[in-house]
Amino acid sequence: MPGAGLVQKVSSTRAFAKVAPHVVPAMDRAVHRLTQGRVLLSAQLLPGVVLTATGARSGLPRRTPLACMPETGAGGGAAKAPPESWLLVGSNFGRTDHPAWTANLLARPDAEISWRGEDIPVTARLLEGAERAAAWQALLGFWPPYATYQARVEREIRLFRIVRR
Repeated sequence: MPGAGLVQKVSSTRAFAKVAPHVVPAMDRAVHRLTQGRVLLSAQLLPGVVLTATGARSGLPRRTPLACMPETGAGGGAAKAPPESWLLVGSNFGRTDHPAWTANLLARPDAEISWRGEDIPVTARLLEGAERAAAWQALLGFWPPYATYQARVEREIRLFRIVRR
């Protein structure tokens, strides 16, 4: 993608971390709703889903647009093959706290995603240990700014693998 390096550089800045959490999800939700689930603006840069998880405290459905890394089968993944799973990164744009959606998945791992206009029931699992380390390395190859986000915070960024139910 032309300009990817510039976008990665901008997305690694502290100014972006302050503004993006307020602007990007709101724009994504609006466009996703207007296009009946077919378009996410942020997915023009990175693959994205709209996660619908049950609020950990409220019990209400919470919709959150998120970047993701689709995972295909062990055969190398044909470009058109649907993903078997997705990695979700609780980076919160490199902000201090874990994003709320991660607490929701920890409390209630059954959720739903909208992926390219398709609603898919999923189950989320927090990655730990060697599995997390391998996923983290794959994510850094996919989107290098995640390293900047992790360096900026003391908490370990939560990684989830979501799979179709």
